[in-house]
Amino acid sequence: MISPMTEVEGRSALSPEVGTTRVEAFSDSVMAVIVTIMAFELRPPQGAGLDAMRDQLPGVLVYMLSFVFVGIYWNNHHHLLRAADRISGAAMWANLFLLFWLSLIPVLTEWVRDEYRHALPAASYGAVALAAGVAYTILVRALIQANGRESRLARAIGSDIKGYLSLVLYAAAVGLAFVSPWISYGIFVAVALMWFVPDRRFTRR
Repeated sequence: MISPMTEVEGRSALSPEVGTTRVEAFSDSVMAVIVTIMAFELRPPQGAGLDAMRDQLPGVLVYMLSFVFVGIYWNNHHHLLRAADRISGAAMWANLFLLFWLSLIPVLTEWVRDEYRHALPAASYGAVALAAGVAYTILVRALIQANGRESRLARAIGSDIKGYLSLVLYAAAVGLAFVSPWISYGIFVAVALMWFVPDRRFTRR
């Protein structure tokens, strides 16, 4: 015979946990490490003239793009978790899935910095950006599942048109990189500008 206390404990183990503080703190730490690694990969100009500075300009621009990319995820991730009251095991795994793809950004940043004229590095950067976008979408849906379809989080997310548009643009950037890598870089910048302002859906709610 199962005691009432055992039944309550069993239900608690299956129900979402209250609070997202630990997940947010862990995610903040991982993103901080990602940005730090990118900063360590910056190289000083090999000389004191303008030519030396010009040679390092592509690397600085790629670093700026990646910094903004990670910063946008950090900002919106913060607002997303603050809007959630509960977190589930599925949401925690989805969060790790997102962090995995973001952790590849320093590697892609260095590759694009050295080979920015070639299609494959640009396409790979777009593929990782697309995967990170898909992972973020999965995280959003997992959190909605944990908090309920009528939760303030679900109401704030709404149809998420901007999120899906970003996925379409990243997918286009992957293919268009083989036409011209510069088209892909333009798309990356456009998506970054689209998300540069924090998602106002959460602040309104």
